[in-house]
Amino acid sequence: MFKLKENQTTVRTETLAGLTTFLTMVYIVVVNPIILADAGVPFDQVFTATIIAAIVGTLWMALAANYPIAIAPGMGLNAYFAYSVVGGHQVSYQIAFASVFVAGILFLILSLTPFRKKLIEAIPSNLKYGITAGIGLFIAFIGLRLTGIVTDHPENLVTLGDLTSPPVILALVGLAVTLVLMSLNVHGALFFGMIITGIIAFFTGELSFKEGFVSMPGLPEGFIILNPVEAIGQVIQHGLYAVVFSFLLVTIFDTTGTMIGVAQQAGLMKGNELPNARKALLADSAATTVGAMFGTSPTTAYIESSAGVAAGGRTGLTTLTVAVLFGLTAFFSPLVGAVSGIAAITAPALIIVGSLMMGNIAKINWNEIDEAFPAFLVIISMPLTSSIATGIALGFISYPLMKIAKGKWKEVHLFVYIFAVLFFIQLVFLGGH
Repeated sequence: MFKLKENQTTVRTETLAGLTTFLTMVYIVVVNPIILADAGVPFDQVFTATIIAAIVGTLWMALAANYPIAIAPGMGLNAYFAYSVVGGHQVSYQIAFASVFVAGILFLILSLTPFRKKLIEAIPSNLKYGITAGIGLFIAFIGLRLTGIVTDHPENLVTLGDLTSPPVILALVGLAVTLVLMSLNVHGALFFGMIITGIIAFFTGELSFKEGFVSMPGLPEGFIILNPVEAIGQVIQHGLYAVVFSFLLVTIFDTTGTMIGVAQQAGLMKGNELPNARKALLADSAATTVGAMFGTSPTTAYIESSAGVAAGGRTGLTTLTVAVLFGLTAFFSPLVGAVSGIAAITAPALIIVGSLMMGNIAKINWNEIDEAFPAFLVIISMPLTSSIATGIALGFISYPLMKIAKGKWKEVHLFVYIFAVLFFIQLVFLGGH
C-alpha cells in the first residue's frame, strides 16, 4: 500500500521517522490549548480538538497521498486567532471559529479544483528553493530560541544566551550527541538523540513526571460549529470577510510552501510537479474544517515533518505512525505535557534539520538578480518575521516587480501576478499576521 520498496525504505525506517516527526511536533497539543485559552476557549476542549484535527489531516495524508508530511493546527495561525481575531475584533471565540470554518470550506472547494496543483507548478523554481531554505533557517532559529541558545536583546533583537544555564547545557549536549550519531551514519539518529537527551534530562532532574504518565482522555464539550449556514451567517453579520480572507490566503501558502519544502527534501518532487498533489492538498483543508467544528484554529502542513524525512521517512507509513501516536497522546497527556515542556529534548533535531534544508541555497541562480533577490527575501524574512507565509508573500511581491524591471514580465505566470496583488493587500491593508 505504501510502496516501501519503490521508495527504497523499510517499515522500521518509516516507523522511526514517524516517531521522530511526532516528537518534534507533539508540543502543539500543549502549546495550542495554552494560546487559545487566552481567547477564552477551554483548555480540555482545544487539547482534544487539536488531536482530532491532527489525526484527520495526517491520516488523510498517509492513506490518500502516501506522503510523510504531518498535519496539525498551525503556530502563528493560533496566535492570529486568539489575539487579532478574538482580541482585535472583539468577538467571541465561537464566532471566530465560524470564520475558520468558512475559510476551511472555501479551502476545501479550492483543493478539489486543479487550482492549488497549478499554483505549485506556477511558483518559480528559485522561489521554491528559497522557500525550502527559508523554512530551514526558520526552524533552526526556532530550535535555537526555544533552548535559550539565542535570546532576545533590547537593542540587537537577539543575542547569545547564557551558555551556563542548565537548559542550554542540556540542549548543547543533545545537539552534540545527535551530530555524533549522524556523523556515524546511525539510522534514526535524530530520534535516538532525543531519547538520549530525554534520559539525561530525567537523571539531571530537568524532566519529571509529577502528574504521572496516563490519564483518560476527555471528549470535547460538543461541537462548536454544527450548522454551516449559521456559521456563514455569523461571518456576514459581524463583517469578518477580511478575517476569512486572511485565514484562507495564509493557510494556502503556509501549507503549500511547507509541502514543497518537505517534498523537495524527501525527493518527492518530479521536476516542478508534486505527484498526488490534489490528494495531499485536501488533507489540510479537511482538517481545518473538522478542527473548527471541534474547537481549534486552522491546520497546516508541519515543517517539523522534515525531521522525519531526515530520519528516512519517504511514505505515508511515516504519517500513519504520527496519526496513531497522536491518538495515543489523548491517553498520555501528563507524559506529553512533561516532555513538551523541555525544549532541549526536541530542539536539537530542528536545528540539524534546518541545516540540512539550507542546502537548497546552492540551487538558487545567484547570477541573476531578478531570480536571486526574491529568493533571498523569502529566506531572510521567514525567521525575522516568524512567519512562513510572510516570507512567501514578500517573495511573490518582489518577483514580478524584479521581472518587470528587467523587461521580462512575460516570463511570469499569471498566478504569480494575481497573488502578488493579493499578498500586497493582505500585508498592507489587512495587517498580515
